[in-house]
This record gives sequence, C-alpha cells and structure tokens, in this order.
Amino acid sequence: MVLFDRPRRWPGCAVAVLFLGYAAGKAAFAAQSRLGFPGGPPVSAAEKEHYFLDAATAQWMATATGLLGACMALATVTSLGRRLPRKAMLAGLAVMLAAVGAGAVIMAVDGFVGMGVGWRWYHGILGIVAAGLVAAMTRSFVVVTRRAGV
Repeated sequence: MVLFDRPRRWPGCAVAVLFLGYAAGKAAFAAQSRLGFPGGPPVSAAEKEHYFLDAATAQWMATATGLLGACMALATVTSLGRRLPRKAMLAGLAVMLAAVGAGAVIMAVDGFVGMGVGWRWYHGILGIVAAGLVAAMTRSFVVVTRRAGV
C-alpha cells in the first residue's frame, strides 16, 4: 500500500537546487549584461534594445527571485520554515507554482510545437519536471502543516 499523505522532503530540496541553478545562470548573464539564460535560446541585439529594462538590471532582479525561490523551497523542508505563517507560505507557494507552471507551459509549447523564441524539446521536459517538483513540494508542505483532526 502506498501512503500519499506522507510528507516528502526531497521535492523541496530539488526545487531549491533548481532555483539556485537558475539564480547562478541569471547572475552569470547579469555580469555580462546579457538577456537570456545559459543553455537557452539566444536573445538578439534587437530584442535586447527593445527590452523595457537594462539587461543587467533585469538579470539581477531575476537572480534575486531565484534566491527567494530557493529560500522558500528550503523553508518547506526545515522546522523553522514550517513554523512560518501557513497562509503566507501557501500564498507564496501558489505564486511560485503559477510562475513555474507558466514557464513550463511556454517552454513545452515552444519546445514541442515550435511556437516561440526557440526552446528545444529538452527545455520543455525540464519545465514540466520543474512544475511537477514545485507541485510535489507544495503538496508536501500542505500535508506536513495540516492540523490534526482536519
């Protein structure tokens, strides 16, 4: 018999590693004032000129969101993080799930159908896996912070 109500820590740890990798990639591009992501489709100079922010500023902001995402992921698996206000954490996790899910859809549609900036099929798979991990992490947090008798 498989127990589905058991909380698991590994999805949160995996999501933290993914977000740290995202932040590192964005920081590398921020240092070079480039848009995009290492291993992703190239961003043309014309697109960079028409972007609403300076490339370095945009990438440093993305680096900060990656670090915030990693901290939230770690908060779901630590005792200190599990003592944070549950509603606030669930709201943050819902936003994270929506953002990663939207990115996964964009990468999958572009990677499998070819409608977009040039993501490949393996980017689509990575996006789907990331969204699944964030969903598993969120579910695990819900299970572990559920009150007894509910």
